Amino acid sequence: MNADMAITKRKTEPPAWKAMVKPYQSPETLKSVWQFVNSFALLLILWVLMYFSLSLSYWITLALALPTAGMLVRIFIIQHDCGHGSFFVSRKANDRLGMVCGVLTLTPYHQWRKSHAIHHATAGNLARRDIHDVYTMTVREYQEASTVEKLRYRFYRNPITLFLIVPMTLFVVLYRFPSPIARRKEKMGVLWNDLALLIIVAAIGYFIGFRTFLLLYLPVVFVATGVGTWLFYVQHQFEETYWTNHHEWDYAAAALEGSSYYRLPKVLQWFTGNIGFHHIHHLSPRIPNYKLEDCYQNNPGLQNVTTLTFFSSLKTASLTLWDEDQKRLISFRELRGRKKR
Repeated sequence: MNADMAITKRKTEPPAWKAMVKPYQSPETLKSVWQFVNSFALLLILWVLMYFSLSLSYWITLALALPTAGMLVRIFIIQHDCGHGSFFVSRKANDRLGMVCGVLTLTPYHQWRKSHAIHHATAGNLARRDIHDVYTMTVREYQEASTVEKLRYRFYRNPITLFLIVPMTLFVVLYRFPSPIARRKEKMGVLWNDLALLIIVAAIGYFIGFRTFLLLYLPVVFVATGVGTWLFYVQHQFEETYWTNHHEWDYAAAALEGSSYYRLPKVLQWFTGNIGFHHIHHLSPRIPNYKLEDCYQNNPGLQNVTTLTFFSSLKTASLTLWDEDQKRLISFRELRGRKKR
């Protein structure tokens, strides 16, 4: 295993990690407001540039779609912080801004907040795998599955499906409907999100034309949803990640061993709102995104975790099955190789 994938398996005692993260758990209003202002302003500027670029070349428009999608990812991180109550001190302020962000990111805020809380409470728990995570079968489950089930799982775990088809389907289509387990508040949140989207799309389409709107909007959403899904995937799906049975599941171990530090170039770290410090985020979701790096740099005890770079992370796309005996993720190819021996 190379240095970029290095990990030391160990548990950090609760008093130790709690003392490490505590100084960083309070949001700073001025920093939060400034992040909100610069993110929304840059998104608006980029949308305007994309619109005017249509008269020059659509290739320029597509090139501008990349940083615009990056800004949409950054706004999703703000929404994410609001959902954890870590962006502002006031819960009401968090919820209101979160709902605004949710319109831009096509994500019903209250419903997503609940499902994401479930993710934090169950990540790495084999008994609690559900729709809130990238579904992962164990080797034993896969071997005992029917041919149809195997084909369905292989289709789902194919990178084309997982990072190109699923993201657009999830954000554009499935998020338009309440979850079967949604409560009244969450159902109403979905309806308000849909209504706001309908009004905004109708207004923009009326002024610039619906064809123009789609030419601008679809490539941005396609890139942003794909990148967001990749970030969610790579921060938990790596070779020596953490999966265990329910009675052995440990919160700190799931965070430190089951979440990676995704070390990105500074510009990508900025666009992704420091979410690469994912192990710290899982230890303490109350830390605002703009304090995650400081927490990491000032605590050597939080630096000895799985570290992925952009290039080393590409290898994780082929990891599909959890080997309970070896305690690591393996690929379909490795499983086939075992059968031939």
